[in-house]
Amino acid sequence: MASTTFFIPSVNIMGAGSLVDAMKAIQAYGFKHALIVTDKGLSQLGVATHVAEQLAAHGVSSHLFDDAQPNPTSGNVLAGLTALSAQQSDCIVSLGGGSSHDCAKGIALVATNGGKIADYEGVDQSKKPQLPLIAINTTAGTASEMTRFCIITDEQRHVKMAIVDRNTTPILSVNDPDLMMGMPKGLTAATGMDALTHAIEAYVSTAATPITDACALKAVSLISEYLRTAVHDGRNAEAREQMAYAQFLAGMAFNNASLGYVHAMSHQLGGFYDLPHGVCNALLLPHVEAFNASVSASRLADVAEAMGEDIGGLNDEQAAQVCLSAIRQLSADIGIPQSLAELGVKTEDIPTLAANAMKDACGFTNPRVATQAEIEQIFAGAM
Repeated sequence: MASTTFFIPSVNIMGAGSLVDAMKAIQAYGFKHALIVTDKGLSQLGVATHVAEQLAAHGVSSHLFDDAQPNPTSGNVLAGLTALSAQQSDCIVSLGGGSSHDCAKGIALVATNGGKIADYEGVDQSKKPQLPLIAINTTAGTASEMTRFCIITDEQRHVKMAIVDRNTTPILSVNDPDLMMGMPKGLTAATGMDALTHAIEAYVSTAATPITDACALKAVSLISEYLRTAVHDGRNAEAREQMAYAQFLAGMAFNNASLGYVHAMSHQLGGFYDLPHGVCNALLLPHVEAFNASVSASRLADVAEAMGEDIGGLNDEQAAQVCLSAIRQLSADIGIPQSLAELGVKTEDIPTLAANAMKDACGFTNPRVATQAEIEQIFAGAM
């Protein structure tokens, strides 16, 4: 095996009530002024104001930038840079889920490296560390608060740019499940399936290691046990906390083993139609893993077992089919749409979607190499 590098923020604070400890850590860094990057929803709910008050109580003034969109764009990054410059902030605090964190990463990266965010599409294109970023998470799914992945939509090309860069790693991640209690059912379901996709794609990845394998399988186990409860009983503290740990473990896995065609294809749906990322992943996951099964059956059998399925007496190929059924059942149980057509995806767009998916960096570690025609077939099968 070739040498590998394991990326993770240097400090990660998690567990109920951990926001308090996080504020002490932020104070210890000595920052004076933070740009809080979040979305309109968390701003209107008063969560951003609460965080700003907590920062002020620990000697850090702040300015609110709440224009991060559900699929953040290069325009959002540019607007954030303008706000950052006007306030002369010495750090960024991202608050929310993947959209807020990714928008903040884009702002922080360009702030120190210059140019525009599109310059950094691909792997490790930056030269300098980004402006210090503290990521406070409010969803249990994307793990963007602790990864080196940053996904930004290029409005001109209608493509989601995958920026995989060690310099986008936050210096501090915060996962306080108390901040996740208010997540609506649909968001809980979509982000939970995003986390499951991270874990499974990392486990079957060509870059998987024993470390990422352990993280991925534990994440699968926790998600299978707690996601349904988190969706249907959002105030269940144990389910929220275990899902917070699960998505973090899945993040550790894919941050280092990378992903596969589910994400490469899902990014195109998000960029083209502005669709929810987690829902796209949930829909595509069983279809892509069915394609991968010819080379990944034994790994999918492990996933089936981690999901709590009885695979005793089955060969790897049969167990892989049990895995696919379990994924579909979990998705259906939590109310995820079951076809791309339901989301408004058009058959005539599939060739363009597939062509763009072939260029996405997330697909480079998929265990089975596909032609564009095969990617088109997977899209068609999910319609």
